[in-house]
Amino acid sequence: MPRFRLTLEYDGAPFVGWQRQDNGSSIQGALEDAVHAFSGERVEVAGAGRTDTGVHAEGQVAHIDLAADRFDARTVMSAINAHLRPLPVAVLAAEAVADGFHARFSATWRAYRYVIVNRGAPLALDAGRAWHVKAALDTEAMNEGAARLIGSHDFTSFRATHCQSASAIKTLDLLRVSRHGERVVVEARARSFLHHQVRNMVGTLKLVGEGKWSPDAVTAALRARDRAAAGPTAPAEGLTLVAVGYPA
Repeated sequence: MPRFRLTLEYDGAPFVGWQRQDNGSSIQGALEDAVHAFSGERVEVAGAGRTDTGVHAEGQVAHIDLAADRFDARTVMSAINAHLRPLPVAVLAAEAVADGFHARFSATWRAYRYVIVNRGAPLALDAGRAWHVKAALDTEAMNEGAARLIGSHDFTSFRATHCQSASAIKTLDLLRVSRHGERVVVEARARSFLHHQVRNMVGTLKLVGEGKWSPDAVTAALRARDRAAAGPTAPAEGLTLVAVGYPA
């Protein structure tokens, strides 16, 4: 049974998220329908990360198993893309992989980027792709606050209240804030994340950038192990799954 690894990009705005649900269209469901349309097979598409409603991706990874061996990787990519139109989902690359490869469980890291547009004027080109924050943000203070979260910690304060992860302990390898003109970019990388963890960290760092919190307050929130102790959840539209890493 051939297994194919797919690298994907998508605009998360029209979807209820990655995972197939009864209350609307999902990226997973759209891919499964596209595979069925060209192959006649009903497959389950396994993804590396279950992005939420409105979250985008430019480097999501998934895999599928096809019962028939009549398709090569190039055909799989072009056929899926043909049947995805006009949905804002695209297969950027496809390759045949060994049966032991799993998009989710073989992954060694995931990288996300969160974009804030920090200006008074409303968003036109970045609408739906960034968080519009009017108040001036001190990115140096935000970066200092971000540094308090790097490492292995109990991230209970930064997980969604309905997060289903068995443990709140995660190891954050990178959390960095940088400014590029009016764009403030938050980069995060870890083996895995809790539900809403990145968005909750960004919402907390915004408070630091506005001068409402000190970097020390981020440490206090982390140590509290209480969701109510941290900042608000940043909007989904600013978040993008950038890449997923695997063993060489």
